[in-house]
Amino acid sequence: MRSLTEHRDLILADLAPLPARPVRVTESLGLVLAADVMARVDLPGFDNSAMDGYAVRAADLAGASATSPVALPVDADIAAGDTTRHSLAPGHAMRIMTGAPLPDGADAIVPVEESDGGTGEAMLTLAAEVGRHVRSRGEDVRAGSVVLRAGQRIGPGHLALAAAANVDQVMAHPRPRVAIFSTGDELRPVGSELSFGQIVDSNGVMLAALVRAADAELVSLGHLDDDVDAVRALVHPVPGDPDLLLTTGGVSMGAYDTVKEVLSRGGVEFVKVAMRPGMPQGAGRVGPDRTPILTLPGNPVSSLVSFHVFVLPALRRLAGLDPWAVGSFEAAAAVGWPSIGGRVDCTRVVVGTDGLRPSGGQGSHQLGAMAEATALALVPAEVDRVVAGRVLTCLPLLGTTRG
Repeated sequence: MRSLTEHRDLILADLAPLPARPVRVTESLGLVLAADVMARVDLPGFDNSAMDGYAVRAADLAGASATSPVALPVDADIAAGDTTRHSLAPGHAMRIMTGAPLPDGADAIVPVEESDGGTGEAMLTLAAEVGRHVRSRGEDVRAGSVVLRAGQRIGPGHLALAAAANVDQVMAHPRPRVAIFSTGDELRPVGSELSFGQIVDSNGVMLAALVRAADAELVSLGHLDDDVDAVRALVHPVPGDPDLLLTTGGVSMGAYDTVKEVLSRGGVEFVKVAMRPGMPQGAGRVGPDRTPILTLPGNPVSSLVSFHVFVLPALRRLAGLDPWAVGSFEAAAAVGWPSIGGRVDCTRVVVGTDGLRPSGGQGSHQLGAMAEATALALVPAEVDRVVAGRVLTCLPLLGTTRG
């Protein structure tokens, strides 16, 4: 039997970040940079005012104070967005707004609060030194300097910086494209009238949501009956040209586990992993393009757990992210509970202010308890009972928040 860590490491060893490509900055949110980004312009692009007030020559205000104001004629108003190049004569001032370009000859700003607010002539009460309240060209970013580093995942603030630096496209790893197929004669779409023995395909719905929550792109979602020819056809070629194919069901030891029967002959290794739930797993490559595939168990909770433990790190590797940085955290058990022993027990828990509590029944079919969980508590294989106070490593469940 293979350990959970060993199986995850073997999956990741077969994957690499997707080849980088040019992406418009406006479409790059959430992607990972494959190359440094350099500014094309200075930031700010021109000297400008940091305050509403008056643009002045500092030498003209020597000795100005509240008790000894200096009167200067006001030649013009400069609004933010004014693209006219103004020139300030010695012994004069210009009214200026925050962000407006500094007129030639000016070297300081007197805030409007340090004046009488005059429009034709202003009484100024501040002996402003050179550079006072002036944002100098390039003081934030110089053209040609690196503003974003390779490996950075692009967030809204990074978009603002790149756009301000006049960078219209970046080199980034694309989002992984994922195809999902549920297997089983008994499965029916949501909303169907169910006959005896039939069940709704909740795994397909769940996995599609998890793929989107992982910031990957869903390119195909389908269903396969337990039919050898249907499974063979699935991989010749794989629909949607995905970067990763997921199947759920048909991977255990049953007589009708068709996915295992067919794909084990064509490049997919099926193993038992020392974990609960989710012991039967498969991984490999299929089809003419050698598409990576992960085959997950059919029980809903097993499928959910397998996604977080194996699929999420794989998607992060393909996206150029650190596959291990999945937000794991440590928390103490608020109560005790029995564990399986001999396998890593992925207990579905609710994280509260007092610690971890199992979310209910831990059977691999129990959707009600699964829906309440906010994290997976990884109970080590050598532990057969968790005692209150024991600290466990936990994986947050995608799309949930913890208390």
